[in-house]
Amino acid sequence: MLKLQNLQLGQKFTVLLLLVFLGGILASGLALSSVLNRSAQAQLTTKALMLMETMNSVRDYTSTHIQPELVSRLDAEFLPQTVPAYAAREVFESFRGNPIYADFFYKEATLNPTNLRDKADDFEAKLVQQFQQQGKGKEVSGFRKTPGGDLFYIARPLHVTQQSCLECHSTPNVAPVSMIERYGPDHGFGWKLDEIIGAQVISVPAAKVLTSARQSLFLILGIFVVVFSLTTLLVNLWLKRFVVRPLNRMAKVAEAVSMGDTKAEFTVNSKDEVGQLAEAFNRMRMSLQMAMQRLDRYREGRRNSGNLLQ
Repeated sequence: MLKLQNLQLGQKFTVLLLLVFLGGILASGLALSSVLNRSAQAQLTTKALMLMETMNSVRDYTSTHIQPELVSRLDAEFLPQTVPAYAAREVFESFRGNPIYADFFYKEATLNPTNLRDKADDFEAKLVQQFQQQGKGKEVSGFRKTPGGDLFYIARPLHVTQQSCLECHSTPNVAPVSMIERYGPDHGFGWKLDEIIGAQVISVPAAKVLTSARQSLFLILGIFVVVFSLTTLLVNLWLKRFVVRPLNRMAKVAEAVSMGDTKAEFTVNSKDEVGQLAEAFNRMRMSLQMAMQRLDRYREGRRNSGNLLQ
């Protein structure tokens, strides 16, 4: 392996910058990965909460405007369009037609639903129980494992907030006959006003979160690499022009002086440390020149004295 002391000055600076860059990119990469993951989660959470509020608006509209208009037909025919949960689910499926929301999934996971399509699985049931224990808590989010892959989810408690909900979900005796005929009398009943009966859950594949964060990470690291490359190039150019070249010139002049050329002069082009070194070499050259002159005079004097003695 090439030893560091055998490298030229510019190469040593390049190696030092490379080590600093590698250490910095490793530390910043780890930090950025965590920050960007949280940022991607926050962005998806914002979208999910917006969709959830939209679904709540659909539920409210269905309950206050659609259901009263069609309630008289429920004895003869059950109309799922009058059910807020059904309306929200169908509207969300329309949302998924947009490529931006194609990977989002919406479910009103209920412990005791009328439509078994909304039955909470084990994970969702634990969320509902958590909401029931906390009371009217806010949303929760996180990652869950499923047979189809990991999911990032956002969930909110689902309350029975309107008395009209109990017309279909209190007891089978007061529920519309058409609904009983369609779903049966064994589930979807026993609800109580202001009770948490489920959770609104919006989920998206975890890969979407990781992909978004990874793309941002690669973009930022790419910018770092470009900036580092330009910095290394500029540092090497500056080093070559203001340090290496003057030192090379001084080395050549010093070699000439060592061979007896005392007239060779060190060029001073700056007031920095390199310029100060050149001035010091010039003073040394002048001192050497004066010493050589004195030595020559001394030798000449000795020769003259020898001639007189003869």
